[in-house]
Formats: sequence, C-alpha cells, structure tokens
Amino acid sequence: MITGAHTILYSRKPEKDRAFLRDVLRMPSVDVGGGWLIFGLPPAEVAVHPSAENDVHEIYLMCADVGAFVRTMHARGIACTPPQSLGWGLLTRLTLPGGGTLGVYEPRHARPRGMTPKTTGARRAPAKSAKKARKKKASKKAARRKATTRARSSGARRRT
Repeated sequence: MITGAHTILYSRKPEKDRAFLRDVLRMPSVDVGGGWLIFGLPPAEVAVHPSAENDVHEIYLMCADVGAFVRTMHARGIACTPPQSLGWGLLTRLTLPGGGTLGVYEPRHARPRGMTPKTTGARRAPAKSAKKARKKKASKKAARRKATTRARSSGARRRT
C-alpha cells in the first residue's frame, strides 16, 4: 500500500536550499529535469500530534549524535542552536539559506521498525546488481558444464 514518503520543503530561495541539502548535508539526489533535485532520505517515521488546527506539518531530520552533527555543521560554516534536551530527544535547529529553519534531533524515544516492500505489498524490480549476479552465476554454471564435457571427451580420446 504505502511504499515511501515524499516530503516537501517550501522555500523563498529553493536553489540555495537545494544546494545546501546537496553540498552541506551531502544528501544523495536525482535531477528529475531542469535542475530540479529530489533528495534521498534515510528511513522515516510519522507521528500525529494534537493541534487546534489541521494542515500544520513539521519536518525534523534525525541523527545518531546531535553534538557531532552540530560540530560538523560549525566546521562547514553553518550555525546551529545549542542542543536542547526535550525528553524525546536532543534537538538543534539550523537556518536554511532560504530563511526557513530545520530541526535536527537525536531521538531518545522508541523507534518503529521500518516498512519494507514485503510489509507494504510493493513490488520492486530486482536491482541491476542482483540481475548481474544471477547472469554471472548462470555463465559460470555453463562454463563448468563445458569444462566437464571437454574433460570427458578428452578422457575418451586418450583411451582410444
């Protein structure tokens, strides 16, 4: 049913924010045409919080060590807020070149098991490397059969 999530960051300066995600956070991306980048994300989770309004959404990136993340960002010239301990995690925020803020936190809460194609019912085409491996295995098997056949016929010639 669900095979992934597509998150959108709205920005007044989208080119600068895309460059930040690509060059500073070093997120992998694909150009879907005209320089429009879509970035790959690590496993994600969704939480529903109570609110007086609907259609209010937030995005936070997660990291294994928020202190190390802040030090890395400072080394790359990016200012972050001092990490705050909020019970559910250690949170820092940074300002994107477009002016928006992005929260990054080290989770201290339980993490759900990620969805897989098996649990979602999604079918994926085999990876090229898997196809290559099967082809290589079949090719080796054929070569072994040829070698065995040659050895047998060569042995038969020697006896005559």
